[in-house]
Amino acid sequence: MPEKTSKTEILSKSALRRQREREHRYQTILAAAEKLFATEGYHKSSMEQIANASEVSVGAVYFYFKNKEDLIIQLLDEMGYILRSTLGKAFKKYGATMEGFKQAGYAFFEEFCVKYPEKCAIIFRESVGKSPEMEQHRKELFDKCTGDVRNALLAVCENQGFSFKGKYSAEVIAVSIMGIYERVAYQYLFWQDETHDIKLIGRDAVAFLIGGVNNLLNETPCT
Repeated sequence: MPEKTSKTEILSKSALRRQREREHRYQTILAAAEKLFATEGYHKSSMEQIANASEVSVGAVYFYFKNKEDLIIQLLDEMGYILRSTLGKAFKKYGATMEGFKQAGYAFFEEFCVKYPEKCAIIFRESVGKSPEMEQHRKELFDKCTGDVRNALLAVCENQGFSFKGKYSAEVIAVSIMGIYERVAYQYLFWQDETHDIKLIGRDAVAFLIGGVNNLLNETPCT
């Protein structure tokens, strides 16, 4: 005889199914908002359009998100995680070496920018100059990325027996790299629409940055 399923087990399965459905709906709304913000623009996209693209009611969108700003902020948080994971994975693959640092730079242009053009549009274009709360989230994202770059530089320094010439060298380089990555991505993905050549452009940008890093390194043990 098969074992009887208790009411508790039935309720548990039902609760899990509802949870999966809610998560699926949440992700569907996020994906629709991402596409609309990237193609139509944040200001031109309405909650009604997002609901239609998600195939849910407007009320359902407001159930998951307070407003349109809440939507783009949550998108920024998810995109930030993907961006940092992409660069971190490339760096770790080659160990704490200059080659790993260079490969992380390539990964920004050749993986993140190429695979996620809509995410780039939101991070580098649609989230700029909006509300103070959104700017704070952008700042937090870039602060985290800058911290990742700085820590990677210090790890390379320690691993390969180098030291920086100046007290602020690693931090200045990290801030400069994030600024250049953002500017180059904006220039060639949106202003000039050179997406087809972004890998080649990225190689030039990384070569320029590696030259700057090398210029601020002493080939002596780190202290």
